[in-house]
Amino acid sequence: MDIQGKLKEAALQAIKELYHTEADEKLIQLQKTKREFEGHLTLVVFPLLRISRKKPEETANDLGKYLQQHTELIAGYNVVKGFLNLVIASQAWLSLLEDVAAQEQYGFKPISEASPLVMIEYSSPNTNKPLHLGHVRNNLLGWSVAQIAQAGGNRVVKTNIVNDRGIHICKSMLAWLKYGNGETPQSSGKKGDHLIGDYYVAFDKHYRQEIKELAQKFEAQGFTAEEAKAKAETEAPLMQEAREMLRKWEQNDSEVRNLWKKMNDWVYEGFDETYKALGVSFDKIYYESQTYLVGKALVEEGLKKGLFFRKDDGSVWADLTADGLDEKLLLRADGTSVYMTQDIGTAKLRYEDYPIDRMVYVVGNEQNYHFQVLSLLLDRLGFKWGKSLVHFSYGMVELPNGKMKSREGTVVDADDLIEGMIAEARRTIEEAGKFDDMEEKEKTEVARIVGLGALKYFLLKVDARKNMLFNPEESIDFNGNTGPFIQYTYARIRSVLRKAIEAGIQIPNTLPQQTPINNKETELIQRISDFANIIQDAANDFSPSTIANYCYELVKEYNQFYHDYSILREENEQIRALRLVLSQQVAKVVSLGMGLLGIEMPERM
Repeated sequence: MDIQGKLKEAALQAIKELYHTEADEKLIQLQKTKREFEGHLTLVVFPLLRISRKKPEETANDLGKYLQQHTELIAGYNVVKGFLNLVIASQAWLSLLEDVAAQEQYGFKPISEASPLVMIEYSSPNTNKPLHLGHVRNNLLGWSVAQIAQAGGNRVVKTNIVNDRGIHICKSMLAWLKYGNGETPQSSGKKGDHLIGDYYVAFDKHYRQEIKELAQKFEAQGFTAEEAKAKAETEAPLMQEAREMLRKWEQNDSEVRNLWKKMNDWVYEGFDETYKALGVSFDKIYYESQTYLVGKALVEEGLKKGLFFRKDDGSVWADLTADGLDEKLLLRADGTSVYMTQDIGTAKLRYEDYPIDRMVYVVGNEQNYHFQVLSLLLDRLGFKWGKSLVHFSYGMVELPNGKMKSREGTVVDADDLIEGMIAEARRTIEEAGKFDDMEEKEKTEVARIVGLGALKYFLLKVDARKNMLFNPEESIDFNGNTGPFIQYTYARIRSVLRKAIEAGIQIPNTLPQQTPINNKETELIQRISDFANIIQDAANDFSPSTIANYCYELVKEYNQFYHDYSILREENEQIRALRLVLSQQVAKVVSLGMGLLGIEMPERM
């Protein structure tokens, strides 16, 4: 148990003995003492006045005196109005540091078969284009949320739903047939997802040209510009061919299906390379081509039970007006499914595969309404976690020149971004002279770790709900709230620890109780010990930014300590040992915290 936990127990016992009553633990409110006052932790006395029936100062003095006399935790106290400032004894801080050191994964909750099972969906790519910057943020958020949920004591299943069917997929297929001349990833030297993405752009280019020519023809026939454009979009031969291809796909035409499988397989190989480079993975991948029929069947079943209704044109709807929403289309008049139907089918398959307690969807905030509706529909269909599903809604990543448009080929490609970040990291490190004593292999690895660390940290340190502007140059900075700054501090600590071993200095497992300890050291121990609560807060709020900013504050405080105090040159052996253990634990906690963000830590840089 940490110091705050022990203090809460002691305070409850004090209230029981002093005022002869049992107090609710929620009344014991502890916070860090403000810097202008002496003390480490402050007990807020006001909630206890109804029990003590005394003035705030009297109650605070009663409790301070009791705690100092009855527990070894307290070395002294002072009272400021209704606040009891407690000075924690040096030996309590030393014991706490030893407790942290004894736990390899300090702050992580144990997991058992009885732990809640949380399924987290992220990525959700389409097989007509490669992953882009928006997907990068989605994947990094999803992976980190999963890691944090697991550290918070949950069993976790990481899942992906691939949009592998529909008119947009047929556009790429048709363009490849018309303009591809049998081109393959092997013959072109391109990743499969990039190759297919090129043909999606090619379709749009030719389709726009057809629309332009047809619209001019229709305007000449007397249509208004608006009417001519709408008619051209519908009658353009390319779009008609794409719709016909989709109809053949749904009829299981063998030629279309074989082409679809071949091209999708190219894309999956490309996706896998990108996922590996980002360091993300999945426990289970679902495909919409396998789920949409399940969703249609569930909707038809719900229709028979009176959960939904059919309109005169044959379309099927859900009436959600009683829930403050509107009517939602589930099946079109021609019987084809919509995204909602597919999500219902996917949910059923997942529920059959896993005994889910909670479902978390990592999807952008433009889908907020969609997930409100999905939650109500799943609950109506009998999924026990339906109403408690979580839409982890995040903002979009924007660029200096505006939002991305994939059909125009103006996206920030994920692979190009990763490659560029690594190259920029290498250039920055070389300019700083930090590569001078490294072999080429180590330079390459450090550049990869720092480049990806910069990218991941920049995207994860921001509150996920906010839109953000991505700035690669700002992300690779060895000063300020960046990944490289934290990584550099970690590497600095590892260097100190290596030098200690080389000098024959042992880093002890225990510290003598009489070891001198100063205020800066106690502040660092206090900051380290906060990590367990930080993990729990981040897990409860699905908040990678909480972890990111904790790591930054910890290394910032350590750097101040490193600047103000000697470590290896300290002559007092006990103080030197304390500072080495303290450095060691800062490095461990930083590594654990950054690991929850998917960020590796270099041993040297």
